[in-house]
Amino acid sequence: MHEQVDASFLNAGIMSSDVIASMRLLHVVPTYLPATRYGGPIYSVHALCAALARCGHEVHVFTTNVDGPGVSAVPLGVPIDLDGVHVTYFPTALGRRLYRSPAMGRALQKAIADFDLAHLHSVFLWPTLVAAKAARAARVPYVLAPRGMLVKDLISRKSLVAKLIWMALFERVNVENAAAIHVTAEIEAAEIKRLGFKCRRIALVPNGIDLPLPSDCRIPDTKPFVLFLGRISWKKGLDRLIAAMAHVPGGELVIAGNDEEGLRAKLELIARDADVAERVRFIGPVRDEAKWRLIRSAALFALPSYSENFGIAVLEAMACGVPVVVTPEVGLAKTVREVGAGLVVDGDAQKLGQAIGGLLADPDQRQALGAAGRNSAETRFSWNAIAWQMAEVYRELTTCPRI
Repeated sequence: MHEQVDASFLNAGIMSSDVIASMRLLHVVPTYLPATRYGGPIYSVHALCAALARCGHEVHVFTTNVDGPGVSAVPLGVPIDLDGVHVTYFPTALGRRLYRSPAMGRALQKAIADFDLAHLHSVFLWPTLVAAKAARAARVPYVLAPRGMLVKDLISRKSLVAKLIWMALFERVNVENAAAIHVTAEIEAAEIKRLGFKCRRIALVPNGIDLPLPSDCRIPDTKPFVLFLGRISWKKGLDRLIAAMAHVPGGELVIAGNDEEGLRAKLELIARDADVAERVRFIGPVRDEAKWRLIRSAALFALPSYSENFGIAVLEAMACGVPVVVTPEVGLAKTVREVGAGLVVDGDAQKLGQAIGGLLADPDQRQALGAAGRNSAETRFSWNAIAWQMAEVYRELTTCPRI
């Protein structure tokens, strides 16, 4: 197979003037709203689907009702309307950890041939496995979005043997038979290549953002603080961010997010060892308008991830005119550097701390970086523009001869 890497959509600031014919699209994802505990993909997949619906496409979602140890209070087996998207939730059975749902499998076998294209979000999980198999059987093209999970270091860190076996048995077939692999940043495409997959095409279409109103962009700094917003996960690099605060005299760090992995106690110990415990605050998850108020009140936003295929919270900070500090492993790092929205810094605690401290001491530089980030978010990352870019990928794939 010949791999085609298509990055043309990343810098598209103007939508094509051609009218893209309406398509019937199916998105398959293990979890969905209202299961917000699973972080950025929950929001970004729905935002993409809703924007595609606004563009005139008929968009369906097949998902499960899993929400942490419990389930979401949603009807099962019947489509419900969520912002113009037809969402059908299915129960799981034995194999819940993999989101195995025989009811979803039966529905896919029955319905998938009626769709123009399927977009599958996840790897190493049952819904993608059964959806890809059903699509191939029905000769329906499918797009596979690994959502940052096809990263060599991530695979090595957690369940290595199980994932290697899964890749050999299932995932390689799913990836290499996809009409396209959807990545949100160049760093994600590079990681997939490192694993040796022979992809037919890699389509680079970033995540988008629902832009806050310009009048709501910034709240004047009172006592400047550094903000981290997102799931409290080992891959987010909070250990090195907390250690970096030892090199930011007097600086305060606010950590907002759901502690799904139970890491808070360990991170608090790191803060005590670094003698910054009094300057590090954990405030739990924040959502909706409270989230935007928190972002707007921050002096800067920091995301020092070990691995991050995109970094939606970075984009949210940029949209609010807040300068950002990220590590090179963050998918948006290249954009941050190109547009001057902040600093890209090595994860070493001293270097990270010096960069943060320098920005906290320079309000003029923070204002300039924030303005550049806001402009980039407006021109390149609105969800309506992203939906048009994604729909153009779909159109090209559905007009190609089916194999």
